Amino acid sequence: MARLTLPQARRVALAAQGFHEAPPTGAVTRAHLRRLISRIQVLQLDSVSVAVRAHYAPVFSRLGPYDRDLVDRAAWSHSARSPRLLVEYWAHEAALMAVDDWPLLRWRMREYTDGRWGREIVRRNPRLAEDIVAAVAELGPSTAGQIEAHLEAEPRGRKGPWWDRSDTKWVAEALWSAGVLTTATRVGFARHYDLTERVLPPEVLAREVDDQQAIRELMLRAASSLGVGTEADLRDYFRLGAAQVKPALADLVAAGELEAIDLDGAPAYLRAGQKIPRVDRGTALLCPFDPLIFFRPRVERLFGFHYRIEIYTPAPKRQYGYYVWPFLLDGQLVGRVDLKGDRAGDALQVLGAFTEDGHDRVRVAEALAPQLRSMADWLGLGDVAIGDRGDLVAPLRTALVD
Repeated sequence: MARLTLPQARRVALAAQGFHEAPPTGAVTRAHLRRLISRIQVLQLDSVSVAVRAHYAPVFSRLGPYDRDLVDRAAWSHSARSPRLLVEYWAHEAALMAVDDWPLLRWRMREYTDGRWGREIVRRNPRLAEDIVAAVAELGPSTAGQIEAHLEAEPRGRKGPWWDRSDTKWVAEALWSAGVLTTATRVGFARHYDLTERVLPPEVLAREVDDQQAIRELMLRAASSLGVGTEADLRDYFRLGAAQVKPALADLVAAGELEAIDLDGAPAYLRAGQKIPRVDRGTALLCPFDPLIFFRPRVERLFGFHYRIEIYTPAPKRQYGYYVWPFLLDGQLVGRVDLKGDRAGDALQVLGAFTEDGHDRVRVAEALAPQLRSMADWLGLGDVAIGDRGDLVAPLRTALVD
């Protein structure tokens, strides 16, 4: 059995995620985005927008500054010259994925016939589901509020017990999870639902994939995106169950698609044909929902980096900050910065900056400063403002002046 050391595995992981390649020298194009999606598979969606929404950040981290309209057009618009490239679904969590991959998750849509959460609300409203589908068919792309107004359903002030959502919103979300509805577009990040058959190409909707074959393909894609990983690492990428993946893993190993290896004493799998880089490469700021750091146990195992998002931690109890970006420098996670986009102040605020143990603060600051300037420019912000929390703020302030 082949054996990989942790440094080798880190290099494999970074190369698989595209960090060993230099960003394009010219404008980032749809072709660049398509290639990136084929590599990392998903762009996770999240409602938090402290600096920039999560689905835009991994593209910036790998391809450098780009026009965010590129992602918007790929995900939420369609034309004969520029067909829709991405679609939303539960791939990892709520995420953008390639339109062509829709059939690989039909088994999950069947599991979510009554939605992912609040199923009792959906089950007690079977007629409402029919009414919502009919309303969307008549209205075209619509928000839950627009659907509700059309149906003259319960007033917006009367909410159910779940996160202040109305029954209409719950049932619309269930229909989205079941694949009956999908996201036609977003305006101000508000989802506009439409019938799936009016959004996705007929050839995609017509393609049937056996459930086990779909799981096999998802596991292969996870292995390609991760490069190397344990069974738990591979399962997490598309949030698959242990019982689902064991036959797929055995089949992939038997077919020579994956190689069973020893990863620093633990059983793991290497994507067949994956080269093991000889040098450490990769420098980027990573948002909390970057695919490289999806699975926190893997991050800690490969990088020695303990990371938890602290959005839901009360402010006095936060160790690093509200929305903290790990900093990758030459293939190692060497620091973390708490970032906020301040439109009124025209600045990217570094509320806190911290160096990982064993790394030189000055070196980290000098490498981080241009990354922060690049992000500020990308976001249309004129300055980088340094706060006062963390051991890295003083050298970072100096590096930004130099």
